[in-house]
Amino acid sequence: MTTTSMVKPKFLSQPDQLGVVAVGFSGGQCKPGVDAAPSALIASGLLTQLHTELGYNLHHDNTVHSYKELMPESDPDVRGMKNPLAVSAVTQKLSEQVYTHAKEGRCVLTLGGDHSIAIGTVSGTAKAIRERLGREMAVIWVDAHADINTPETSESGNIHGMPVSFLTGLAKEKREDIFGWLKDEHMLSVKKLVYIGLRDVDRGEKKILRDNGICAFSMHDIDKHGIGRVMEMALGYIGNDTPIHLSFDVDALDPLWAPSTGTPVRGGLTLREGDYIAECVHETGSLIAVDLVEVNPTLAPGINDIGAHETVRAGCSIVRCALGESLL
Repeated sequence: MTTTSMVKPKFLSQPDQLGVVAVGFSGGQCKPGVDAAPSALIASGLLTQLHTELGYNLHHDNTVHSYKELMPESDPDVRGMKNPLAVSAVTQKLSEQVYTHAKEGRCVLTLGGDHSIAIGTVSGTAKAIRERLGREMAVIWVDAHADINTPETSESGNIHGMPVSFLTGLAKEKREDIFGWLKDEHMLSVKKLVYIGLRDVDRGEKKILRDNGICAFSMHDIDKHGIGRVMEMALGYIGNDTPIHLSFDVDALDPLWAPSTGTPVRGGLTLREGDYIAECVHETGSLIAVDLVEVNPTLAPGINDIGAHETVRAGCSIVRCALGESLL
């Protein structure tokens, strides 16, 4: 079987193969329910659609990983971080799982879970791309939030607001610290990072973005230029010869389209804009990995849980577009 996409992948040796990791983990934040997202996404038919409609051969162990066996008996705050040992253990294991897929030259889809899991997904693909292709990758981070707080700038202590600071080394971890397993081969350069959809950025994060010259497109930029021009600028910044890891937080979408998420922020992307971002990344031929995170089906505003159903549908749509679904 071959995929239905007409785009020729530049950095995948097995373009018709898709590694899938389902991560039922919510320890990076305090609201229960986001761990139920992978099961909800799969139950909606997402994996079946990727196989039967888009033509992917799936490499999936038919398990939603909760990683309960990795949970420590005691997990006190460290540097103000909540659940640091649990998050570190889970993301280290996830990094290994994603790496196993990515080193084989197949695209990797990770279904979260809260956005702290990106410490694992991005580090795993970064290591694999360095080993397999001898180059660095870029990350397009689609989110209402920058998730680049350090433990010292974070007001909440929730690690789902910090993954980028650990992945880029801005959190200044020592090798023996909580995330000391992150080595140079796992890391992401701040010059290879692009944000899209920002609209709720903490004061400390704004300073980090400015001080490090990080490429970021807020909703103001999308309102001003339109999503088409923003994607041209974002992809132009990355260039044509760089593998891309797309990490998509469903709260980038306006709550009208994705209400069932832990930190909704009004004034976000339409579903069509979210799909367009995913379509544009796919069309580059540079996509190597996709994360979909922060769907929380237990937060279900509306009659008969309609908010949860709409959020799951939106998440599935974004994944399908990233992996080659087109309107025509």
